[in-house]
Amino acid sequence: MNKTLIYVAGPTGVGKTALSIKLAKKFDTDIVSCDSRQFYKEMKLGTAVPSAEELSEVPHHFIQHKSIEDTYTVGDFEKEAIAKLEELFKTKDTLIMVGGSGMYADAIMFGMDEFPEVPPEIRNQINVFYQSHGLKSLQNLLIEKDPDYYRKVDRNNPQRLIRALEVCIASNQPYSSFLGKAKPNRSFVSKMLILHCPRTILYNRINERVDKMMAEGLLEEVEQLFPQRELYPLKTVGYKELFPFIEGKTTLEIAVDEIKKNSRRYAKRQITWFKKYDNALCFPANTPVEEIFDLLKK
Repeated sequence: MNKTLIYVAGPTGVGKTALSIKLAKKFDTDIVSCDSRQFYKEMKLGTAVPSAEELSEVPHHFIQHKSIEDTYTVGDFEKEAIAKLEELFKTKDTLIMVGGSGMYADAIMFGMDEFPEVPPEIRNQINVFYQSHGLKSLQNLLIEKDPDYYRKVDRNNPQRLIRALEVCIASNQPYSSFLGKAKPNRSFVSKMLILHCPRTILYNRINERVDKMMAEGLLEEVEQLFPQRELYPLKTVGYKELFPFIEGKTTLEIAVDEIKKNSRRYAKRQITWFKKYDNALCFPANTPVEEIFDLLKK
């Protein structure tokens, strides 16, 4: 019998967590998270980690299993998650994967491009270069090393720039030359399920969720993490906006408004990413789980 991985996707705030739990119960199975923001145990409120009650309803994997001090790449996640899936598929015919981090989901469903090994000293050198010279210098170095990839990459994401540069330097070849090669075959079939709702409703949900996070203690969580604010995992929505308030550079009202604005922008980017899944099943967020379950069983 074919093993099936059902990927529950959609923008932040659309209701992925609730649906994934309902589906996992229907299929009597486990949930594998591919939400890269929820990997870190120090980050809970700002990443909308499932509640203790939700986590107790169904076995979850890859939730708060790393520290923000750890270096954890999409390649690391692919290796660990594939190993976990193979273990779980020994006793389960269907597994649920959920999360809005499209690159991490793609790594599991389709595999990643293979790159040469990068010596630790090269990685360290580039990180030191970034810390001492800043993002603009990373961008300029990538233009020099790989102008093709520079035109495609998210230039404001230092982790992506560093990854590309370390491959360029280690191999003496452009990072883009390793892209688009043959991908590994998976031992399971992937089915993609995308939730959607009208943009105005989604944005209202996002705004309300940010208010709820603040009421539950997001500011206190960020204050505890303030001394580590330069770590890459903390340069994300819900954290980076509150650091200027803690430093006395802005007001709390402005900081919260920035979280809402950046969360809406993040949702918009996610929606764009998920449009590339031509064979995905798309459902309104309020679709009854029984209807989705019946379609997925076919």
